[in-house]
Amino acid sequence: MGDDRNAEALAANYAGAFDGRLALGRRPALVVIDIARAYTDPGSPLYAGDGMPGVVASTARLVADAHVRGIPVYWTEVRFQAGGADGGVFYRKVPALACFDEGNPLGELAEGLEVGPGDVRVVKQYASSFFGTSLAASLTARGVDSLVIAGVSTSGCVRATAVDAVQHGFIPVVVRDAVGDRHPGPHEANLFDIQAKYGEVLAEAEVLTWWASLPGGPPAPPGSPRAGQG
Repeated sequence: MGDDRNAEALAANYAGAFDGRLALGRRPALVVIDIARAYTDPGSPLYAGDGMPGVVASTARLVADAHVRGIPVYWTEVRFQAGGADGGVFYRKVPALACFDEGNPLGELAEGLEVGPGDVRVVKQYASSFFGTSLAASLTARGVDSLVIAGVSTSGCVRATAVDAVQHGFIPVVVRDAVGDRHPGPHEANLFDIQAKYGEVLAEAEVLTWWASLPGGPPAPPGSPRAGQG
């Protein structure tokens, strides 16, 4: 009962200041953030908990639907030189990031997910999928207006990507079923904060319904099976 009252008080405190809604766009892209074995293997120091099979399954469904509809899919992966020479202060702050050293099997994509032939891989060293990468330029060149976000972790790379997405002019849409964290506290707190201040937090079913309502996806990149069609 106390938690319910606290939630009501929190919502009331934000009302009128941080309760705006963004209209969903018509040219979405999907970004799958860092769903590597480092987060799904119980023996990994970065293991994100028992909820990860559900996150992976939801992400796989989103990817499959995006492929059918011609919605661009981007996969981010963290990769460091051995010893973290390119990891900077972040690597020193979080020693467990050694899981993503070049050649470490924990850096491989989690079982149950597969990168499609027309998908784009984005290699990063820091939390945001935008920082130090070509993601913003690629999305802009394809006319994308909304970035649908899946992956891990909610309080880290997912949040950082959502914040940078809105700062780059894209509508961030975080899929509740397809993001995870190692503890429910920061997971829920960050979903609340993203919804309040930066973007929209939707269930997987809501995202799939939105995609189904679109007349057509963004243009396919040159050389893809869809290029020149329509």
